[in-house]
Parts: sequence; C-alpha cells; structure tokens
Amino acid sequence: MTAGARRAAWAAVAVVVAVAAVVAGRALWSTIVPAGLPRPAVDVDATFGAAAVAEAESFEAFLRVLSIAGIVATVVTLGLYAWRGARFARESAAGPVGTGFLLGMLGLAILWLVELPFSVVELWWLKRHDVTDVGYLEAIGMQVAALGGTFLAICLALLVAMGLARLLGAAWWLPAAAVFVGIMAGLTFASPYLVPGQERPPRWAQREVDRLARAEGLDRTVPLRVEEVSEFTSAPNAYATGLGSSQRVVLWDTLADGFPRDQVRVVLGHEVAHLARRHLPRSIGWFAVTIVPTAVAIAFVTRRRGGMGEAAAVPVALFAFVVCGLLATPLDNALSRRYEAEADWTALQATRDPRAMEGLFVGFTRRGLSDPDPPGWWHVLFDSHPSGRERVQMARAWAQLHGGASGDTRAP
Repeated sequence: MTAGARRAAWAAVAVVVAVAAVVAGRALWSTIVPAGLPRPAVDVDATFGAAAVAEAESFEAFLRVLSIAGIVATVVTLGLYAWRGARFARESAAGPVGTGFLLGMLGLAILWLVELPFSVVELWWLKRHDVTDVGYLEAIGMQVAALGGTFLAICLALLVAMGLARLLGAAWWLPAAAVFVGIMAGLTFASPYLVPGQERPPRWAQREVDRLARAEGLDRTVPLRVEEVSEFTSAPNAYATGLGSSQRVVLWDTLADGFPRDQVRVVLGHEVAHLARRHLPRSIGWFAVTIVPTAVAIAFVTRRRGGMGEAAAVPVALFAFVVCGLLATPLDNALSRRYEAEADWTALQATRDPRAMEGLFVGFTRRGLSDPDPPGWWHVLFDSHPSGRERVQMARAWAQLHGGASGDTRAP
C-alpha cells in the first residue's frame, strides 16, 4: 500500500470511528432530568456556612494545585519515556512481547516514583485537616500493593494489544477494544466481591433500600452493605457497584453512622437510582465509545516504532494512552455529572424530601470539606459530580415545582 493510500485508510477509519462515537454518545447522554428546571438562588455562604465554605475552599484549592502539578509531572515523565524508553528494547532478550511487558512495568515504576512525592504531600494535607488517620508508611505500603495490581493490568492490556497486533497487523485495534470492553464488564461484575470490610446494614436501612427500589422501578432486591472505613477516614461516601446479579449499594460507615436517617435515606435513593437508571452498564458503553478512538490513536502513533506488535512501541503507547485519557476527561466528567444529577432527581422523586437532600449536601461540605462552589474551569474539566450549590439548587427547584419549600438548612 502506498503512503497516500495508507493516509486515506487512516482518515476513513477516523471518520467512521468519530461518527460511531457521536451516535453512541448521544444515546448514552440522555437523562430523565427535565429540561428548563427553575434555578432558585443559592447563597453559598448562608446555606453552607461561611466558615465551612472558607475551610473547604482552602482545603480543595491546595489539592487542585497539587493535582495539576501531578498531571504535568505525569505527562512530562511519560513523554520523556516515550522518547528515550525504546532503547531498553534493544537490551532485552525476552522476545517482543516479553520485552514489551518489561518496558510497560519499567514505565509504570518510573511513573510511580515520580508521583510518590505528590502522594505524600497529599496525605500530609489530608492528615492536617483530620480527613484521614492513615500513616505514611501504611499509605506507601498500600500504594505498593496497588502497584502490583496495576502491573498485572498493564501486562494483560499489553498481552491483548501486542498479541493481536502481531496476529492481525495494523487492524489490531478493533478486536482489542472489544476485549477491553469485555474485561471492563467482567471487572464491574466482580467489583463487589473484591472490597473487604463490608458488613450487613441495620434492618431499617435495608428496608428503605427495598422500598426505594420498588419506587424507582426495580423489580429485584438490592443488597445493602456498610463498608468499615472510619479507621482510615472521616469523609462520608456511598456508591453503587456490580452488574446484573452482583449489584449492590454500599454505604461507608462514616455516612451511615454520622448522618440523620432522612439524609441517609436520600443517599440510598441516589445510589439505588444509579442501578435503576442503568448507569453502570451505560458507563461500560461510554468506555466503549472512548476506548475505540484511543486504540485507533495508539495504533496510529506507534507506526513509526514498527506498530503495536513491537516492544519499542510500548513507551509511545503508554504516553498516547495517558494523553488520550486526559483529553477525554472533561467529556467523561460531563457525562458523570449528568448521571449524578439524574440520580439526585430520581432520589427526589422517590423520597419527596428536598429538605433532607439539601441538608445532606450541607453536611458533605461541613464534614467532608467538599467545596460547594468550585472554580468554573475546574468544575468543567475535573469534577465528576455536580457541585454542592448545584445539588442544593436542584432540591429547591424540585420543591418549587411541587409547591413546597426545601426547608431551612442554613448555618447558624
């Protein structure tokens, strides 16, 4: 194939992938949140408490700077590794795939060492604000353990990509993307069984989950578990996890034991809504939308290193993967915010308790140091949830549409 024909083929692939991504993305983008909701005024200082807002803003402002510095360090490190890392391929006798594994693990180890100081500083900041009690050595040990799991994931991804590239040549990216989607679905199914320290909840909480599941249109029982995290952190949290028969809702004990029942009920309604609105399988669909163009980009940029079947291409592939992930982050987070807003709305419809929802997010700011009104640029680029101000605004909008007041949760 001539150079011109190759360029035309890559252009055609890019067009087909882009059109498919737009069509699939539009289907995944839709939610049941009504368009044109009222936007009641929210005085952030009056609602959340001026002192709490100031503390949360200071807390998160430092973490934002640290996060941006960490991203820059990551990109620079992997960029340098993509430039110079291929020379290590000539010094290995492990074969193309084995050498690719070594290069992938070496790149990950270098990146971990670069990111370690940022992790230590972040832990210092969290400890200074009494958000966590984890010690420095314990945290580093946990990171080393997590690094082992990441090594395995990198090796699996390289095995799939390099194996298919050596078998199929430049067309490896489409079947590889399908395999990655299958792996993501499998991990989502297995995830509830991989988290230790989950206990059975109080009976009243499971009864609420059962009632909310019926109200939100689920025709099956949703197990509820309480995860013991108070030994490590004071931050409140909850999440829905699993796929199909493995689905469940998990409350952190910091939330289950530290918030009023009506506010916990709202959280349960929100997490059940993630299951009722099929957010987890839809997120897998969104992963498919993003992993296909990412695989195409990796296949394109690794051509000069002999293609993805060659070990010398691995450093470039790692760099391209991270850059593609960063470029997709704003869109990923925009979709996540839409799903979180849909879960809030569904919870309001099921609990009919906007007062409790407003109180919940006020509590998140005061106890979790969550900035209720972050800078707009940060919110658009990096926030995966609506801001506290936006969530209070939705609670008040629901109350306004239903002829009630959202209650007075203002700080004294």
